[in-house]
Amino acid sequence: MTGAPRVFLTGASSGLGEAMALEWARRHRGVRLGLVARRADEIERVAAACEALGAQVSRHPADVLDRDALWAAADAFSAAGPVDVVVANAGISAGTLTGLREDAAAFERILRVNVAAMFDTFTPFVPAMRARRGGTLAGIASVAGLRGMPGAGGYCASKAATIAYLESLRLELAPDGIRVVTISPGFVRTPMTARNPFPMPFLIDAPAFARAAVPAIERGVRYATVPWPMGAVSWALRRIPRPLYDAAFARVPRKRRAGA
Repeated sequence: MTGAPRVFLTGASSGLGEAMALEWARRHRGVRLGLVARRADEIERVAAACEALGAQVSRHPADVLDRDALWAAADAFSAAGPVDVVVANAGISAGTLTGLREDAAAFERILRVNVAAMFDTFTPFVPAMRARRGGTLAGIASVAGLRGMPGAGGYCASKAATIAYLESLRLELAPDGIRVVTISPGFVRTPMTARNPFPMPFLIDAPAFARAAVPAIERGVRYATVPWPMGAVSWALRRIPRPLYDAAFARVPRKRRAGA
């Protein structure tokens, strides 16, 4: 990618989104960032840090579940010029148990934020990218989407759907010159993973994730696992026969339920 790109990024107020925003600011002086998140005060904090590195930043306080607000943010950012990269990063995680009626709302919200909002994040930008035959759409998935884990049905299902959706989109948009990138993080130290009550192999900090993810997005890779050792683990996990997988993982520690 040459020159200073224009990047629209959801979930930008903390964790992976904050780290990616700062990485783009470090890599490209004058980069134009459109930062989207629910918390205006946290967007301001991240935006100020990016501006100190030479970025130009527009703030868009919005909940990705508010389609009208999200599309208004996308239209406002697009009005200033062609958008090079759109990153659907907003995501949530919580344990859910089928059979508990009180978990129904959490299950639905996970799917809406992690899957449906990705569609809503990309949709406003696709017509213009098609018209100029260029641009990159990147979605943050997870290695949790490769195999199911007990107590995490909602989260694993959402990330499996994300991986399949992005693959479908890549095939759909390739004839239009639009690149679609899937980034599957392993364990990254963020407020989201701080709640995990189990060992997290190959745990890395968010800046280390961003240093790998942002170049991968800029190169337009089809699929990348970060950190790379987790890619080898993912390859092996996908190939374990179901009876062996069931025996090995049926009793692993479970993700904490929402509010627990």
